Amino acid sequence: MQLTLEFGGGLELLCQSVKIHKVNVDLQAGKEKLTMRDLLSWVRTNLIKERPEMFMKGESVRPGVLVLINDCDWELSGQLDTTLVEKDVIVFISTLHGG
Repeated sequence: MQLTLEFGGGLELLCQSVKIHKVNVDLQAGKEKLTMRDLLSWVRTNLIKERPEMFMKGESVRPGVLVLINDCDWELSGQLDTTLVEKDVIVFISTLHGG
């Protein structure tokens, strides 16, 4: 599934200072849909190059990280259980570092 991930407010520093990533995320074996929970796990494994604890706490993002899915706050769409579709744009902004 092709997605666009954007990191801002200092989070881009965890991804080698690259703000926008066009990625292709494969569905896990046996799954029919990609959720934000799956995507965050993929991001931690494939994009975060240093200090993943600055981005994630447990299986979710740290407090102070604003998550937008297609310009809508993820709290309105189900957070970790939000189902993603092809070409979605997910934005992660740290509100603690001037985001």
